[in-house]
Amino acid sequence: MDTQELFNQDRGSEEKPKKQSPLVSLERDLKFFNESIHEVAVDIMSEGISSTPIFIAHQHEVKLGEVILDRNELNTEWSIHASTIEEFVEKGIIKKELKDRFMNTYKNPNDFMCLFVIVPEGANFVYYPYTKS
Repeated sequence: MDTQELFNQDRGSEEKPKKQSPLVSLERDLKFFNESIHEVAVDIMSEGISSTPIFIAHQHEVKLGEVILDRNELNTEWSIHASTIEEFVEKGIIKKELKDRFMNTYKNPNDFMCLFVIVPEGANFVYYPYTKS
């Protein structure tokens, strides 16, 4: 056994408590918000605003889309904003040349909510199925 193994032996036994992923609380809030988000998606599509609604899930201040569910008012952990593919392209979040690729992966908005999830480490698109009541 070399000295490096000796020094690291004690450190390995001290397990740090794992921090819970913020996605756990997001899933909990999405179950709560499910019907409201679906109604907004249907409105966006039926009013001809866009055929591609995107919802922004965040825990901080975001200047993108329109607030539809505020975590402070609802006593939840996440706020949700409603937006569209058009706004994402206009603001450069989705580059114009990559819009077609995004559209090829975009899931049916009647069955899935398209979420742009923003966390301190970054942001990514996630599709979450609507639950049928």
